[in-house]
Amino acid sequence: MTDVSFVHPSLAFVALALVLPWLKAENHAAWRWLLLLPPVVAIASVVSLTLGPDGPRMIEPIRYLGVNLQFGRIDALSLVFAHVFAIQSLIGMLYALHLPERRQHIAAALYIAGSFGCVFAGDYLTLFIFWELMSVASTCLVWFGANTRATAAGLRYFLFHILGGLLLLGGLLMRHQATGSFDFMPVSPDAARYYDWLILAGFAVNAAVVPLHAWLPDAYPESSVTGAVFMSAFTTKTAVYVLARAYAGFEILAVMGVVMCLWGVFYATIENNARRILSYHIVSQVGYMVAGIGIGTAMTIDGACAHAYAHILYKGLLFMGAGCLLYSAGSAKLSELGGLASRLPLVMICYMVGAVSISGMPLFNGFVSKTMTITGAAEAHHTWLALGMEIAAVGTFLSVGIKLPYFAFWSKPKNDMPLKPIPWNMYLGMSISAFLCLFTGLFPQALYSLLPYPTDYVPYTPWHVLQSSLLLGFTGLGFYYMRNILHPKPGRNLDFDVLYRIVGRLFYGLVSVPLAFLDGLWNDVYEKVGLRGLLESAKATMVFDTKGIDGVLDGSASGVRNFGGVTGKLQTGRLQDYLTGVAALGLAIFALVWALW
Repeated sequence: MTDVSFVHPSLAFVALALVLPWLKAENHAAWRWLLLLPPVVAIASVVSLTLGPDGPRMIEPIRYLGVNLQFGRIDALSLVFAHVFAIQSLIGMLYALHLPERRQHIAAALYIAGSFGCVFAGDYLTLFIFWELMSVASTCLVWFGANTRATAAGLRYFLFHILGGLLLLGGLLMRHQATGSFDFMPVSPDAARYYDWLILAGFAVNAAVVPLHAWLPDAYPESSVTGAVFMSAFTTKTAVYVLARAYAGFEILAVMGVVMCLWGVFYATIENNARRILSYHIVSQVGYMVAGIGIGTAMTIDGACAHAYAHILYKGLLFMGAGCLLYSAGSAKLSELGGLASRLPLVMICYMVGAVSISGMPLFNGFVSKTMTITGAAEAHHTWLALGMEIAAVGTFLSVGIKLPYFAFWSKPKNDMPLKPIPWNMYLGMSISAFLCLFTGLFPQALYSLLPYPTDYVPYTPWHVLQSSLLLGFTGLGFYYMRNILHPKPGRNLDFDVLYRIVGRLFYGLVSVPLAFLDGLWNDVYEKVGLRGLLESAKATMVFDTKGIDGVLDGSASGVRNFGGVTGKLQTGRLQDYLTGVAALGLAIFALVWALW
């Protein structure tokens, strides 16, 4: 149906991005409240949408260059992501309210607009437009980290997303050539063609699927304090949405999702930088979602969507907590922190709410979403996949729930490092996120009612609670005995970027060596043939110039000079000479006529 209309959330954020350049930074105290208007409009717009009796609906498409651009496809899948995107956009803008730097707000607004555009896109062309808007805007958020590391990481981030965008563009164009349609529809695993796999590869880049994931832990820790909060919510979850929309049931996603779960927690356990630890856990937690989509049952897809919703809330909270540490202490490295619990108690409390949420502790939102995916995998007889996700849950609590807060807040008896006061709006943003993490954990039906498939899943069974409590308890005990081994060490652990560098060097060698050979060969040929020919040509040109052109010009000049000398002599100034000359000329003409006659 196409009988529905609504205020597209992207419009409000694009409007904000267009207005901000005209506002003066010194008037920030007045115009900063405008930052909250687009999120409020988005929340109102999304909440007002309801599914009609005939199922999903679409707004009227826009006809452009002979193509229908579908900006508004509304169904249960798009609404659950739009719902949490709208909430997180408000929390993120509130967290960034103190910033007078307009360029960060502009980039964040366009980034969010791109995410909403992707969620409501009904065709691949519209999806691609907003996909690239996200890519450019999020790159700016990395660069606004404003240091040399951020510049380099932003460039690598942008190159990766160019790759993903090109794969998507190539796939959608090939698909259109083969089918004559840009419709963004589900793909059957048995009927997938080469262009479908190309599009899937483009989506996998943004989903940070291993081994295409290294851009995420490379770039997110280097972005601005507020930029990382936005980026933790939108890029990978938009990729989860498009995978759920088009590629549910692709078993390769189920396997790769579990690989992501385990890979992310392993690297997070050995990292030192708090934001880099959290970045690796984005890879791990998105792995649960990708695995659920790959398994493809109604329960696992619901679990993937529920976990995406919960993840946006608790991961944003964790990045806000780490951002407060970076903002106040000037560092996010665990080796430089510690002993801050008494000096930043509200930051510690809010961070711990996010930490126990991501760890799947009962009463918090991570428990009601993560267990749904794992249970769905087990019920679909994917025992090994379910076991892999359970093992990853242990690593999550070990690194984010215990290691990071222990070394950031408690590992030292006292820390006298100077601390910068944290603005009230940053505390308020964290408090709202913490409340929502607890609320959706206590009342899971508020979340389950938004899911694309009806579900009767009950998270709070004695077995689920006991199992989770045992895993978390034994993990905490293990950390106590291994805390000296897990002590963070300065430095950075290389990931698949090592492979990228090796491939880059090989490519450089394969290209540069033949080119250097050809360049040397050309120099030899030029010296022996080309240069000699050029010299002979120059000599011939010189001869032509001196003998030809100069001769003609010199002869003309000489003739003019002689003629001028004769006429000069004839101009005596005496009347009798002129009369005599005229008479002689007349007689000469008369004699000539007489002779010819």
